[in-house]
Amino acid sequence: MAGFHDALVRKDAPSLHERFFDRFVFNLHPPAGAGTDPSILFGFGVHPRKDVADGFVVVTTGGEQRNVRFSTELSATDGRGAGPFSYDVVEPMTAWHVALGPNPTNVEFDLVWRASGGAWYDEVNVKQGDVTTAAFDHLFQPGRYEGTLTLDSAAVAVDGWWGVRDRSRGIRTMSGGQGLHIWYQAEFADRAVGFLLVEGRDHSRLLLEGGVMLADGSVDPIVDVGHDLEFDDNLDLVGGRVEVTTASGKAYTLDADARAGGGYMAGAGYGGHHGKPLGRDHLEHDVYPLDGSVTPKTVDTALTDRLTAFEWSGQQGIGIFEFALTRSSTYAYGPRALGRVHR
Repeated sequence: MAGFHDALVRKDAPSLHERFFDRFVFNLHPPAGAGTDPSILFGFGVHPRKDVADGFVVVTTGGEQRNVRFSTELSATDGRGAGPFSYDVVEPMTAWHVALGPNPTNVEFDLVWRASGGAWYDEVNVKQGDVTTAAFDHLFQPGRYEGTLTLDSAAVAVDGWWGVRDRSRGIRTMSGGQGLHIWYQAEFADRAVGFLLVEGRDHSRLLLEGGVMLADGSVDPIVDVGHDLEFDDNLDLVGGRVEVTTASGKAYTLDADARAGGGYMAGAGYGGHHGKPLGRDHLEHDVYPLDGSVTPKTVDTALTDRLTAFEWSGQQGIGIFEFALTRSSTYAYGPRALGRVHR
């Protein structure tokens, strides 16, 4: 795609902002109709001015969430991985090779991800008042996997499994004033509906970006989103309905069942830990039991990437429904109808 450099920036890239980062995140899961176990999320990023390369793997399976986080000095690497994780851009915008070696989660993989549809891409600038809080390139794209996943010493061929990748690069800080955050990736056999939506605590829209990514490579931008969601007392998503309108006039009504559990991104270091210098060859590991003791209220960030079953016009879908509600007492979730934008 013209305008987006798919590979991560070089570690010696000049003239970068102190807070500049370049990161990718992939998800891996069975195709629609094959269940929501396991759900695997993995990511890696570089912070050149801080001399940091770090990443994570989050695995939700069998009633628990396993997390491993790794970090090292970027200058001590070739820029293509850290700890047990490595990657290679086989063909920009088309194919990536990713591998995870032995680590405390007892999960390993050797995979090739190939694009199955067009990529949505934009240059995003967000202001809160007169302050620019984010200026970054953002891309997401659906794909299919081939290769092997090893879980507790049992190897499984994952040929044909699904997953969306996310690429972001720049400066991104959206703290304070947020009420609802959604990064939504509903995958179907011939298309994926993907968007990022952020609303303020007054239910104003701070950001909407995304598109419907079709198997023929085309992308139909999303121009409006409505939602009617159910959250429990712990701010965890149960499910609900999302309505999407595209630039071509296409309307999508999508229902979501998000009761599978897991995907708490505190386990991936999203509570403000990315880019912190931790020295060479640093590795952390923990396990979250999915018995109700870990919720968006108990960890250091409410951000959750839940593997979710979707339905659209009688078709089954699957994908990641990322959500976060502020824990501020000044906010209560409220549904939003299409075409209703508060200012």
